[in-house]
Amino acid sequence: MPTKAKGARLWLRPPSGHEKGSVWLIKDGKRRISTGRGAGERDAAERDLAQYLADKYEPERDRARRPSQIAVEDAINVYSADVGVKVRRPKELAQRFDALLDFWASKTFADVTGAECRKYTEKRGSESMARRELEDLRAAVNHYVAEGYCEIAPKITLPPRAPARMRWLTRDEAAALIRAAWGYREIQKGKETERRSRRHVARFILVGLYSGTRSAAICAASLAPAVGRGYVDLERGIYRKGLGDRETKKRQPAVRVPDRLLAHLRRWARLGIAKTRLRRI
Repeated sequence: MPTKAKGARLWLRPPSGHEKGSVWLIKDGKRRISTGRGAGERDAAERDLAQYLADKYEPERDRARRPSQIAVEDAINVYSADVGVKVRRPKELAQRFDALLDFWASKTFADVTGAECRKYTEKRGSESMARRELEDLRAAVNHYVAEGYCEIAPKITLPPRAPARMRWLTRDEAAALIRAAWGYREIQKGKETERRSRRHVARFILVGLYSGTRSAAICAASLAPAVGRGYVDLERGIYRKGLGDRETKKRQPAVRVPDRLLAHLRRWARLGIAKTRLRRI
């Protein structure tokens, strides 16, 4: 049985001959296209790959086609071109679409059934991961229909939601985490040093415990008004969304920072531990 082609993807070719370093190549079947990007230019190489795929494949946008004539790949590519560039995390969306295309690329809308969705979930091995990816597939299909390229959207069967969290950290467990990160001393050549390189982790834990904020939002937050990321107004004690951020379903209203956390943030700013972005605290 022939091996299924993996599709175009990046490959870091080790240095050879007179080359001084590794180079990112685009592997597409038997083709090898050099991006000219070095090992440290992964993001730029991914943009080259995205451009290569866009140039190689233009999705069908014809109207009045039957479900059996519409490739699932068309809906995904149309959604990527129309909506994917506007989402907050396009790289993560592209990764989920890559996973979807490994299974759905050769299928049409007529093949999208409950049985096939369950096969996909089984293939992924994680119901929560499969659910998130199938939600993206549903969004792509619905967008394709909304644009008028098909009259009826196939039904996407999602696996059940993961059960709600039943276990939370106790006060003693939270204190132990902070204490371990704060007191950690770096080990070099088998010996403990005076270098305490994980105190920023202790501050990160403290912000998370007091605010319940997602890790990405904590790392991106600022202590001054900033475009594209939330910030803490230290004078008023309020956390606000980033300047120019568009309104989403999550709304992200301004919220009051707990007094104890606010005291820590003001002290970190005063001591110069946190100057602009909270990821540096």
